[in-house]
Amino acid sequence: MLQDKVAIITGASRGIGKGIAEVFAKNGANVAFTYSSSVDAAKALEKELSDIGIKAKGYQSNAASFTEAQELVDQVLEDFGAIDILINNAGITKDNLLMRMGEEDFDKVIEVNLKSVFNMTKAVQRTMLKQRKGSIINMSSVVGVKGNAGQTNYAASKAGIIGFSKSVALELGSRNIRCNVIAPGFIETEMTAKLDEETVKGWRAAIPLKRGGTPEDIANACVFLASDMSAYVTGQTLNVDGGMLT
Repeated sequence: MLQDKVAIITGASRGIGKGIAEVFAKNGANVAFTYSSSVDAAKALEKELSDIGIKAKGYQSNAASFTEAQELVDQVLEDFGAIDILINNAGITKDNLLMRMGEEDFDKVIEVNLKSVFNMTKAVQRTMLKQRKGSIINMSSVVGVKGNAGQTNYAASKAGIIGFSKSVALELGSRNIRCNVIAPGFIETEMTAKLDEETVKGWRAAIPLKRGGTPEDIANACVFLASDMSAYVTGQTLNVDGGMLT
């Protein structure tokens, strides 16, 4: 599905990002991925992907930095020769009720989750315009669509991604560059494994499909939006949530 395409995936050393990198490699894509601090996990992923038979390289880079995003894209172009797909997946949470949330926790989540999408999209734009093709996939959340108590900062960042992506789709569509959003629901990763089992059971019970999603569920949706199968799809938000928002 993605044979010989070059993909940049931010925040891919674990969780959803790692799942996307693995599925992309299995579909023939060459993968450049970023990580913030997990050096050992990044090295292990680089080896795992390379063993599949594609070109893979990890880059320690902070997507929230405009300068680092530009430098990363320049380096990937030097190493891989092209950029066909960008997946903006890097993100953090700093949850609290609004009355207890400090300014720093609001700003940090907006910077890492939302400004990083601007930084990376801006950085790849020139290359994709030259190529007259490209697929940009931005990771939002069901929380960005419906909100969630205790997550005003996270919800604002993820809702902002949707508005940003629709605007990019309108600006770049005439150059055959597509921009879409995936809004994952409750996805079971290493992070959710630390939660109380009763809480997790309650969440699963409230989902029409009666289970949490897997990183692979998100990755499969990304394969569709990154491949030529979705050549006429842009500006859309795909909820991959087991029916949570139905």
